[in-house]
Amino acid sequence: MNAANPEKAAQSGDPWDGHSKPFTIGMRPIEEAAWIDINAKLDLHLAEKQRLEHLDLSAIFREMPETREAQSEVRELIVAHLVQHCAAIVTPAPNARVIKHNGMTIPIPDADPPLLAASRMVQEDLCLMRRSAEGWVLAAAALAFPSSWSLAEKIGRPLGAIHQPVPGFAGRMDMMVTRIFDNLQVERPVERFNWSLYDDPSLHHPRPHGTRHWWAADGTIDPAKVFVRTERQTLRKLAQSYDVLFTIKIRHDALAHYEQHQRAAMAAELAALSDSELAYKGLAGERGHIAAVLASAATTTT
Repeated sequence: MNAANPEKAAQSGDPWDGHSKPFTIGMRPIEEAAWIDINAKLDLHLAEKQRLEHLDLSAIFREMPETREAQSEVRELIVAHLVQHCAAIVTPAPNARVIKHNGMTIPIPDADPPLLAASRMVQEDLCLMRRSAEGWVLAAAALAFPSSWSLAEKIGRPLGAIHQPVPGFAGRMDMMVTRIFDNLQVERPVERFNWSLYDDPSLHHPRPHGTRHWWAADGTIDPAKVFVRTERQTLRKLAQSYDVLFTIKIRHDALAHYEQHQRAAMAAELAALSDSELAYKGLAGERGHIAAVLASAATTTT
């Protein structure tokens, strides 16, 4: 967590700086204090989670039976983390199940699903993974900001089925990821990054990659309609249940937000992708156009 400079949150570099190659596992250990990431968009993200919850709770929260105890473990872990490591913006209210968060008062009602209550306190989405005979399955999730996938389609499914559309995941990578989950140590979280290009600024993006809407009238790509969406993902083994908490923190900025050297690094990574990998990211047939817009997009400071 980087409360001193929230715009440059603890994201450990851009995902295209070489440490997280696309379609690789790219996990690395992090300090426990850096586990939850808070930036200047905290209020915006929490307000959007609240709006989505009121709009359609089933779209952003699902749980399998017998997960409430582990969900409670997650809730208490996040409360403790915020109080210990984010004291600049978080204070617990005395004698009450409440967190005072950046000027907002967030109740922690015992009657609500604990994972949902936990998700209201942080920008991250929270996915509870549980070992079963099928492997590690998605047992519960508070997922307000999916990146082109639907919680309803993934809940209760094992890693291989969840990642079935991902090129190259089946087989060796599936086994490697399973081994990482199996071997995670309590209080030793790890992180990885992912990124792609989108044509709208929506945080809640469950629809699959499809037809883009960033084309200008003359057939070129309009840089103003290109948004860079990054995911900071962490894995943390829980001390009591031994389930794994998978967190996803979204950063979603207009392309013009990025400096020239960052756009050049993005272009280099896209150039190295196979046709199937480009298709998965919804960029099939657009490699040349995307490279051109990455090279020419005007830079602004935000």
